[in-house]
Amino acid sequence: MLFRRRRERAARAVRDAAATGFTVLDRRLPAAETARQLLRKAFPDHWSYLLGELALYSLVVLLLTGSWLTLFFDASMAETVYEGSYAPLRGLRMSQAYASTVGISFDVRGGLLIRQVHHWAALVFVAAAAVHMLRIFFTGAFRRPREANWAIGVTLFMLALFEGFCGYSLPDDLLSGTGLRTANTIVMSLPVVGTYLSWFIWHGAFPGTSLVPRLFIVHVLFVPGALLALVAVHLFLVVYLKHTQWAARGKTNRNAVGQPFFPQFTARSTGLFFIVSGVLVVLGALAQINPVWNYGPYRPDQVASDAQPDWYVGFLEGALRLMPPWENTVAGHTLMANVLVPAVLLPGLLFLLLYAYPLVERWVTGDRGEHHLSDRPRDRPTRTAFGTAAVTCYALLLVAGGNDVIAYTFRVSVEGLTWWLRILVLAGPVAAFLVTKRLCLALQARDRRRLEEGEETGDVAQSVYGGLGESHRPLPAADRYRLLVRDVPLPLEPARRPVTRRRRLREALSTWYYRDRVEMPVTEEQQAQISGRLAGPALEEPGPGADTAAAETTQAQAGQEP
Repeated sequence: MLFRRRRERAARAVRDAAATGFTVLDRRLPAAETARQLLRKAFPDHWSYLLGELALYSLVVLLLTGSWLTLFFDASMAETVYEGSYAPLRGLRMSQAYASTVGISFDVRGGLLIRQVHHWAALVFVAAAAVHMLRIFFTGAFRRPREANWAIGVTLFMLALFEGFCGYSLPDDLLSGTGLRTANTIVMSLPVVGTYLSWFIWHGAFPGTSLVPRLFIVHVLFVPGALLALVAVHLFLVVYLKHTQWAARGKTNRNAVGQPFFPQFTARSTGLFFIVSGVLVVLGALAQINPVWNYGPYRPDQVASDAQPDWYVGFLEGALRLMPPWENTVAGHTLMANVLVPAVLLPGLLFLLLYAYPLVERWVTGDRGEHHLSDRPRDRPTRTAFGTAAVTCYALLLVAGGNDVIAYTFRVSVEGLTWWLRILVLAGPVAAFLVTKRLCLALQARDRRRLEEGEETGDVAQSVYGGLGESHRPLPAADRYRLLVRDVPLPLEPARRPVTRRRRLREALSTWYYRDRVEMPVTEEQQAQISGRLAGPALEEPGPGADTAAAETTQAQAGQEP
């Protein structure tokens, strides 16, 4: 009885202290209002929306392990003699950066585990961010009003790649030094300014002694600060603009349906964080990665055998290996097209297309409305085919980055393999585009057949004439809703003559984008209901000079604002 009263008094004291603290905080900050809005926030319940959380929690593990590693890593390029516990390297001259990396691995308790968890977390972070962006692209979640958030996501992905390269280069081992030699060549391939920029970055001739300390500051201060700031803005916009959602009963283009923040989303998200952390720790403990002690310290006159970068920049390595050795001299300057095109122009074009694609698609469709329903990839065959072609090109370039290892493993000619990969890099994306588009149209035709005939029951019956046939049952209402409520624009109608070249190009692109389609069997009443589900949150008046092309498509399936 006595202990129960003590527990009750302690619990009451804790509640009073919490209430007092919250009151003090709410008088100075909008704590109650913010908490009320956050608790009312609806979070999506589909598994595909967790990909962004995978990237977020990998970033948290990265920050925790990276903060711990900074306590023991010395970014100095001062030369020293290794006297640590790893016997094969004793007595060898090396930089302090490499010696401290080996020391973390063998002389700091738990150091190797934290190093490997950090490296695995970096790989998972970039992979999760890439797959998250693919999910957004294939489902059309980059459309209005989320264009700015898409641009922030692309910028975050670029910073993640750069952050990974900086961390990869810090140990000053033979493998990372080979990568820095490649980076120096890429910088020097820039016309006119390349040599000056290389001299500025390396503070002299390659390899110099200033780059690793500079990369360390960039790796632990500038890029993480930019990442955290952009992640905060990205999450704020996600909460403010609400999430997209798959078409389902009760989910329209005017609402946001999901699970509440507490307790459902909080419990699920916390569990996902611990799962991600646990998997990364298991990987760090059991799967060896980046054994710098096997490579040895960097020497400018040596190159590591089987030198391969991390997977996320492997496509640049592959592009460099496939590019023919084209060099020209222009006005006394050497134009290194064999490096400039694959390592500068190719990634520049890639990220330019990523930034511009939402604007390009909006221009082609003439769509000015808001979109909060996710597209099924099959309903946008051209967009899906574009994404598949890009992934195919990336995969082939990644394979090309290891052409020497593949040739050695399978005992084939590296020159012959390189030529085959050159052909595949050009022909593979085209073939992937055509096949993907046909598959999407075939899936649309299958959806139409399911709507018309229903689902097969598996029961076979024989008619009075001796024929065999399978019975069908109508589709459930939820499946019919998902198949019918879709946002598929119609091609732009030809404008009255005369037309400008810009308008003619736009009509041609719109026809090419949306001509191939499979219409679903709907009645006029169903068509009206679909239009209501796809209607935007509010009717908007076009501003001065606004394009009126949206009025040239039907609202029935496009769901566009006239």
